[in-house]
Amino acid sequence: MASGHDARVVGVKIEKLLAELASSAAPQLAQTAEELVRCLVELYGDGLTEMVRIVGEDAEAGPRLMHSLIADPLVESLLLVHDLHPLEVGARVQRAIDQVLPQFGSHAGQVEFGGIDDRGVIHLRLEAAAGHGCGSSPDAVRLAIGDAVTAAAPETAGLDIEMVQAPAELPLLQIGRRPAGLQGAR
Repeated sequence: MASGHDARVVGVKIEKLLAELASSAAPQLAQTAEELVRCLVELYGDGLTEMVRIVGEDAEAGPRLMHSLIADPLVESLLLVHDLHPLEVGARVQRAIDQVLPQFGSHAGQVEFGGIDDRGVIHLRLEAAAGHGCGSSPDAVRLAIGDAVTAAAPETAGLDIEMVQAPAELPLLQIGRRPAGLQGAR
């Protein structure tokens, strides 16, 4: 599977195939197929664990190599599945936010990471920028951030985004001297 593949799409396909087997094959065959998938996932997980350990032992090149690994979406998703991602959840959430906001330019607003509660729910506060006719609605920003954060931290129990409207910008008051021709006029 090349790096351009989406691990979620493959995961859905695997689930679909297992469901087909469960509904059309003998129960023992479906159970055997599920056990085969579990064994393969465990084998690859053990291999990834060993790779991460080997990379981590190299104090000079290890951090650079790990950064390269997590920059690849497929490899990053596999590290997440096997609980091997080197970044803690908060750093992954912030990285996801930082990657999404530039897509919306100055109209994205501000996002504040409020942490993860004891139930495992991520809390964000989105201060939506006032609309300036750019087509970037607060809902579009919220959806994009939600998708990115959920993908970056799939092990969490959920996401709560508090929407706050940014205060309206007051018009700039300009006080200056009257033009020369209007000096005495009222």
